[in-house]
Amino acid sequence: MTTHITITGTGTPLATADRAGAGVLVRHIADDGTETHLQFDAGRATVTRLLAAGSSPAKLNATFLTHYHSDHVVGLQDLVLSHWTMDVYDEADRMALYAPNGSTMRFCERMLGLWDHDLEVRAMHNLRDPAPKVDIIGFDAPKTPKQIWSNEHVRVLAGEVRHEPVEGAVGFRIETPDGVVAISGDTVVCDEVAALAEGADVVVYEAMRMDVIKQRPVDKQYIIHYHADTRQIGEQMARLDIPTVMLTHLIPAPHTDADKQAFADEVREGGYTGELMVCDDLDTVTLGSDLLEAN
Repeated sequence: MTTHITITGTGTPLATADRAGAGVLVRHIADDGTETHLQFDAGRATVTRLLAAGSSPAKLNATFLTHYHSDHVVGLQDLVLSHWTMDVYDEADRMALYAPNGSTMRFCERMLGLWDHDLEVRAMHNLRDPAPKVDIIGFDAPKTPKQIWSNEHVRVLAGEVRHEPVEGAVGFRIETPDGVVAISGDTVVCDEVAALAEGADVVVYEAMRMDVIKQRPVDKQYIIHYHADTRQIGEQMARLDIPTVMLTHLIPAPHTDADKQAFADEVREGGYTGELMVCDDLDTVTLGSDLLEAN
């Protein structure tokens, strides 16, 4: 058995040439060869990153959203439409889409309305149902981690995080026979993330270099109030004794090795001494019964 955690996008609302929008793919391969593909968030270029990671929209068992901010959902329509259009022979299973109730759920319910004519025309050509094969499931953001999805091998728990004024923002905890993965979503460092990460083997954490953002004019510093400070990440991850931390949603986006090293240095200043990755798109960690590899 193995579980692969691949960062499908490390970017933010400010687009860069080398970083797709927010997303994480968790893929579990059982001993019998059965594969579970789970996508968390769908920022810009998620579909192409999925393909580069060896997955595809048609292979996804489920997709999960952390919250309604454009950089986390702007690729969702492409993901759902590609799941439908790439399924030429109508062989793909229906994709489950899980969204926190409120603004995120409302977006999901309305997102395909823009494409009604396109769907009708394509359906006429190949005599198929003009509705993409997606089931949208809403859930209330739990105060403490709660299971929202499972199959024979994997279960997914959601838990509220702190990203106010966004309503219903959540992170996720994915439990497989190989280990536990926690995904922070967008949040400040808080007890709610600690609850998701307790005992995890890998934590995927959004990261912001506060000192850099505080150099902006005061009226441009508002994002410091709802993102995760690198030094506080280091302190929390050290306290929880997390073996591996993958930093993503990097603010500001690093353009050089020195920029990336600055993220790492600040996390180390917080006291973290475990395996630390300042991620690029498609960086992957593999968990197994006696395996932990990063590439």
